[in-house]
Order: sequence, then C-alpha cells, then structure tokens
Amino acid sequence: MNTPELPEWSRAVVKVGSALVAPDDQGCRTTHLLPIARFITESRRQGKEALLVSSGAVAAGLAEEGRSGPGTGLSIPERQALAALGQPLLMAHWRRLFDVSCAQVLLTYDDLQRRSRFVNAKNTIAELLDRGTLPIVNENDTVATEELQVGDNDNLAAYVAGVAEADLLVICSDVDGLYTADPHDDPDAEHLPEVEAITDEVYDMVGPSHRAVATGGMQTKVEAAEKATDRGIDTVLVNGTKGHHLDALGRGEMPGTLFRRAERPLSARKHWVLHALPTAGRIVVDQGAADALRHEGASLLPSGIVALEGRFVRGDAVEVVRRGDGPARVAKGITQYGAADLERIQGRQSHAIAEVLGGAPADYVIHRDDLVLVEE
Repeated sequence: MNTPELPEWSRAVVKVGSALVAPDDQGCRTTHLLPIARFITESRRQGKEALLVSSGAVAAGLAEEGRSGPGTGLSIPERQALAALGQPLLMAHWRRLFDVSCAQVLLTYDDLQRRSRFVNAKNTIAELLDRGTLPIVNENDTVATEELQVGDNDNLAAYVAGVAEADLLVICSDVDGLYTADPHDDPDAEHLPEVEAITDEVYDMVGPSHRAVATGGMQTKVEAAEKATDRGIDTVLVNGTKGHHLDALGRGEMPGTLFRRAERPLSARKHWVLHALPTAGRIVVDQGAADALRHEGASLLPSGIVALEGRFVRGDAVEVVRRGDGPARVAKGITQYGAADLERIQGRQSHAIAEVLGGAPADYVIHRDDLVLVEE
C-alpha cells in the first residue's frame, strides 16, 4: 500500500496524550514535546492555525506530590484534586515551549452537549484564534462528574476539532499508527497507512490501552477519528515519541495512519446530535417508517412507531431502530415527545395527536432537520 500524502489544511487540532507529556509517569517532561511544539510553531509561520489538546494534569499533580507510578484506582475526588494541582503546572510547561500567548480552555461534556454552551465555546475559541493566541484545551476534571465526563482526550480533541471548525486532527500517540492487531502483543501486526472509512472491522482490530496511566487506548483514537471524519475533518495518527515523524508531517508527508474525511460530512448541528448528545432511549419503528426515513428524507411520525425503550423526555436524543431480530439502527434524533406521551400516540396518525394528548406541539416525533441517519 502506497504511503498517502497529508491533505492540505489550514486549521489543525493537535492532541497530545499523557504518555508523551509525562513519560514513565514522572511528571511533565519536554522529551517528546519539543518536536510537537516545533510542528505547531512552523505551521503558524506558514499562516496556518493550531489548537492543542493536552493530557497530563493528573500526572503533573502526582509528580508535584512526590508520587510516582500510573496512579491507577484513583477516585473521582482524588483525580479532581490532582488535576487542580497539576493543571497550572501543565500550562506552565507548555507555555515555555512557545513564543506566543497561550490560553487555557477547560471543557466538560456538559459544555458540549448543551447547545448554548457549545456555541459559547465555539465563539471563545474563534476569538482566541483571531487574536493569534494558541488555545490549550483539557477536560475540566476539577468539576466534571462521572456522568458528565468525556472521559478521554482523544474524543475531546475530536469534539474540539468540530467546535473549532478545523480541517485536520492530529492525534499524537506512542505507536506508529493503526495496525491490524496490537503491535505490542503481536509481532506480525501490519501497519495501515490509510483508512478510507471506519467500519466495524476497523474497531475489531483495536483493543484496550496497554498503559495504566492512560484513560484511552487505540479504541478511543478510532472513536475520535470517526467523530472527526464524520464532520469532514481529516485525521492522522502519528507516533509522537519520534521527532522525525512530526518533522515529516510538517513537510506534508504521512508517517502514521491517515483516516480520510467523509465524502458527505454531517452539518454542525447533525454532528452535534449524533456525537455530542447522550442517547436517552430507543424508538422502534416498522419497516415502512424506516424506509421513509432512509430513502425519502422524511420526519418520524407517530404512525410508524411500534415500541419504546427507556424513560426519555421531550428534547432528549433517542436512537431509532427498525423492528426485527435484534436492533437495526436507523437514525438518532431529538424527540418532540417524551416516552409517556409517545406510549399514548404510537401507531396513530398525526392528526390524532391533539385529540389524544389535548394538544400537539408538533405533528411529527422527530423532524428530519433534527435526525441523523446512521449506517446499519
């Protein structure tokens, strides 16, 4: 397989994991960060824009307390306290590597799933880039609860790439890219220089992280690539422990794995619905409704609904599945009716909604503008 070239880009999000920021779990080091900083600096000199998503706050906090090791088994309060201790150290560490202003941006999953906060984050990042500032993003572990955590900075970086309207996501890891199996365990694993589409077969290749300090692994990197490429953002996975790989990337070469952007990317709103909003339940539809959604660009009407799963409310995101043996995903969207009301109107025609419920805020359950089709 020929090595692909790096696609042209003008704005990139660069994600750096804790394995690179704090190698050997001994606190922040510049060992692997200088080439990454050089890539960002040289890109800026070429008139391009960059954002940095950096892990390492908890590792920095552990080192500040004189503790070594991966810090496994930490409770949420412990991680929050260590992140609060380590976050300013992490920022100061990065700031020394750049000759431009750096801005700290801390996000939670709540900031991404609430549309108003999502837009505010988007505006803040846009303003920072307009000012020539380098935004350095991390998850706000000091306030994030378990239910409102993104959980790993790979997926956070993909969300940030969408918020920032980037056209390139660079995920710096400690492997040379995607392999057919884990190269740490299988010496016969083959490197894949390019992935045209992220399928179930791609997910079958990846497994959990081999580093206890990390909250992600190759699976989260593929998840992040899927989120980014769905939005039309080319994604590359490179080995950040090899400085010459970052230098090659700066020359437009591709030393790792390139995940190509989707040919028909999702709009910003539909991408937000599919990837940022949590799924609160399921609506089961008949074959006719599934076909209308898939092939006719229709909205979901109550007449095609045959069953419900979960106790969701109006405004929640729900999954739409086709009736049959096992769930066959059709779409995900924002429902205009909660489960309690849908139980009363499912299978009925739209004109009967007002009579049954005493009012009809909408003659559809999910409008096509709030619905995203998914691959079976």
